[in-house]
Amino acid sequence: MEGVSSAALLQETLQGGTDDIAFQASLIWDAIRAPVVVPLLRLSVFLCLVMSIMLFVERVYMGVVIAFVKLLRRKPEKRYKWEPMKDDIELGNSVYPMILVQIPMFNEKEVYQLSIGSACGLSWPADRIIVQVLDDSTDPTIKDLVETECHKWASKGIDIKYEIRDNRNGYKAGALKEGLKRSYVRQCDYVVIFDADFQPEPDFLWRTVPFLIHNPEIGLVQARWKFVNADECLMTRIQEMSLDYHFTVEQEVGSSTYAFFGFNGTAGVWRIEALNEAGGWKDRTTVEDMDLAVRASLKGWKFLYVADVRVKNELPSTLKAYRYQQHRWSCGPANLFRKMVMEIIRNKKVTAWKKVHVIYSFFFVRKLVAHINTFVFYCVVLPATVLVPEVVVPKWGSVYIPSIVTLLNSVGTPRSFHLVSFWILFENVMAMHRTKGTIIGLLETGRVNEWIVTEKLGDAAKAKASSARQHKRPRLKIADRLHLLELGVGAYLFFCGTYDVFFGKNQFFIFLFLQAIAFCIVGFGYVGTVVSSS
Repeated sequence: MEGVSSAALLQETLQGGTDDIAFQASLIWDAIRAPVVVPLLRLSVFLCLVMSIMLFVERVYMGVVIAFVKLLRRKPEKRYKWEPMKDDIELGNSVYPMILVQIPMFNEKEVYQLSIGSACGLSWPADRIIVQVLDDSTDPTIKDLVETECHKWASKGIDIKYEIRDNRNGYKAGALKEGLKRSYVRQCDYVVIFDADFQPEPDFLWRTVPFLIHNPEIGLVQARWKFVNADECLMTRIQEMSLDYHFTVEQEVGSSTYAFFGFNGTAGVWRIEALNEAGGWKDRTTVEDMDLAVRASLKGWKFLYVADVRVKNELPSTLKAYRYQQHRWSCGPANLFRKMVMEIIRNKKVTAWKKVHVIYSFFFVRKLVAHINTFVFYCVVLPATVLVPEVVVPKWGSVYIPSIVTLLNSVGTPRSFHLVSFWILFENVMAMHRTKGTIIGLLETGRVNEWIVTEKLGDAAKAKASSARQHKRPRLKIADRLHLLELGVGAYLFFCGTYDVFFGKNQFFIFLFLQAIAFCIVGFGYVGTVVSSS
């Protein structure tokens, strides 16, 4: 009897303690709700709605511009002079400009043969092109493989140079900068850059270089990316949707209006004179390509985007690789904005309208507001209004604007329109990492200069076939599989959704539950291709 009484007493004590804690938490919540929480949440909603309007206006503006470009058929050949290259009997091959092709590499075991082979297969007079492989690999086995591949092509008559250095200072920017210091580069007029997974078609130079030859004001010709593994998994399909919008709309609009856009870091041809005048490659941020593009634009050089020229490449198909890539792509632009905003304002060579375009449209709205608002509004503030019914989000801000923006974003990849719902949910999850990267870049703290090369898996079909032969699922450690930030946000959204079902009036619970599921799927690592770390 004494044991029973003791157990009952202990249970009653614990129950009473729990009730006390809940009661105290309720008192604290009631005390801070009206004077603190409600005003702060109203301010947050107001700021998010302002950012939503900014994004909406930007998307509509770009939609109108791209519509006019398509209707008026303003192709690059109509806006700039373009004539095919012709042989000259008297001058011979000297009529063709000297081209340098740079391929920066870092432990690219899966794709080095594809990229080197494609670069060496470019159609151009053999004595007027130099292929430069910049190998920063730290794995001696891979270095030997790359060097052997270069020797193989050299034996076939290709002018190919294998360049290494004793450090990785500046990462990709440092390698490209060192490559341009070689004595044989002085004779080159243009430099083409291909990342290690890019495979240009043989006629790439014939279709791009004439723009630079006949239009001395053009400093850069950028080609479009074509994704060879877009159908590998749902994550790569979603990436294709985002990047197709970037190329179809953002790059085309920038090229057609202000002759400015961000260099994509690969599949582009630079006039070496423009590159040098802009100050060459700098490694002060993780977006050395965008840095160079902004500086060259401020010197008055024009950029041209040619959508019809497409270069095959590979999308990151593992969640780990994609997260690292997105951190770099969000942190770098924010950090560059911090470093260059005053330089852009003080510039005397470009018009005031172009400055506004670069600062407001290119940087502020697309690189800062887009990331922050997507996560903060839809995954933090909007769910919080369920718990605080005094704060109301107007329907135009919670439904109409995001719906129109989503439809405008989907124009780039019509074949994936049925995946728009998955795209929204996954983009909201990734917006968390982009927001974190953006804040790190603005504050210049923590991982601001972290550079991790995006992992390439090579031929997806071969990988699948190999996996099928082995009949084994890759084993991952729990630490590699779980992502606590995503799981935490997922739990928060699930709690808000449940509260909305029983006590709320907003009827946001369907979206909140779906978004919570998306965060949990990513949080448990069930996204993308799973590759064993062993």
